Amino acid sequence: MDLSLLFPLFILLLFIPIFLSGRKQRKQMAEMQALQASLETGDIVVTTSGLRGTVVDASYEDTVDLEIADDVVTTWVRAAVREKIVAPSDEETAADDSADTPPSLTKGPSLSTDTDANGAPRS
Repeated sequence: MDLSLLFPLFILLLFIPIFLSGRKQRKQMAEMQALQASLETGDIVVTTSGLRGTVVDASYEDTVDLEIADDVVTTWVRAAVREKIVAPSDEETAADDSADTPPSLTKGPSLSTDTDANGAPRS
């Protein structure tokens, strides 16, 4: 087989993964920009630095005001918003409240005897 035929095939095999990963990154970037453009007052968000806050004012094109504590409002660039936290619905919180029963108080295994992994006493 001629080497002049293998070289273009080799180049093609190198650029396919690069092309596919570029498409994936563009898709993720478009999703992130759509999320940042859809911010509304009352949304709970997390910034890229991990700060969690509530959107108080989203009327500006490039910035958003977040309330990070009671009466503490900071201004952030929209690009700093990493994700929007979805508040659980009333039905989910009611189901979670009923599932929060106290753990049983049954006695666990005794630590006074030294046994191996099979439960046999060590000598």
